[in-house]
Amino acid sequence: MLEHGGNLAAAASKYGIPASQWVDLSTGINPKGWPPPMPPADCWLRLPDENDGLQQAASGYYGCGRLLPVAGTQQAIQLLPSLRAPSRVGVLHPSFSEHLHGWRCQGHQVEKVSADDIDHHLSKLDVLVLCNPNNPDGKTFSRSQLLEWHKRLADRGGWLVVDEAFMDATPQGSLAGISPMSGLIILRSLGKFFGLAGARVGFVLAEDRLLELMEEKQGPWSIAGPSRWVATEALSDQVWQSRMRRELPMAANRLAGLLTCAGLKPDGGSTLFQYVLTPEADRVADTLAKSGILIRQFPELSALRFGLPGVETQWKRLERGLLQHHS
Repeated sequence: MLEHGGNLAAAASKYGIPASQWVDLSTGINPKGWPPPMPPADCWLRLPDENDGLQQAASGYYGCGRLLPVAGTQQAIQLLPSLRAPSRVGVLHPSFSEHLHGWRCQGHQVEKVSADDIDHHLSKLDVLVLCNPNNPDGKTFSRSQLLEWHKRLADRGGWLVVDEAFMDATPQGSLAGISPMSGLIILRSLGKFFGLAGARVGFVLAEDRLLELMEEKQGPWSIAGPSRWVATEALSDQVWQSRMRRELPMAANRLAGLLTCAGLKPDGGSTLFQYVLTPEADRVADTLAKSGILIRQFPELSALRFGLPGVETQWKRLERGLLQHHS
């Protein structure tokens, strides 16, 4: 099992601070996520219904004709490598570590590829896997660049896999609207922008043949009925979505300014997190943890990722914690 953000129990144990007293900024999840109402009682009494409107709501939201709901994009990340014969796979680095892990576990020949080296390596690859915007550094790739790489791969039967988990606040950068295309696989999630990580709902956008294979692999009832209901409602709430697309960039700018004032000017980021390269990463993370503030540390990169505080008291606690580091 790989390490991820959100491991609050371990931090609480290490620092002797009860979990309820922490400000968890380690995950990149929208702290003001969509507020789900109570699902109807019959969601609990029946098996999940594939004709409950979820696919239609998702297709409308993403602007695509065909997609497959999955139990979070993690399920898709684990299943996709099993749908290809052994291949030469390039995975963007640094990036979400489960992609590299998933392809290696299925016996593919996998190499880490930096963003600047993708063009150089592409002719030797059958599959290119990347996040857009990237996690953890927030790097983005233009639609034109992605489509060029996709064509070069698809012309020889290859795949471009784009994880758009952090795309919702900037939908103009998404490739979802041109799906399906042969050799293009797009992963979307309700965990980040919508703040519904616990619902475990994601989507795969791809050509029908691939979706059918994945559907067979995942088996029936992979998403619980209440989760399907909540996802359908959230995807249909255009008023909330529009408000978030106005508010999140302002919060991101506030966080970037706070970090800059503390001598930790971001080296990248997105609407939901800021990414900082610093040789003092260990000391910063430890100082904040002693104040009950959990951030995500990447020791191999000497880097830190800061998610957004949710309420004003959390913003103030972060500001005080950063002042302790800076003093």
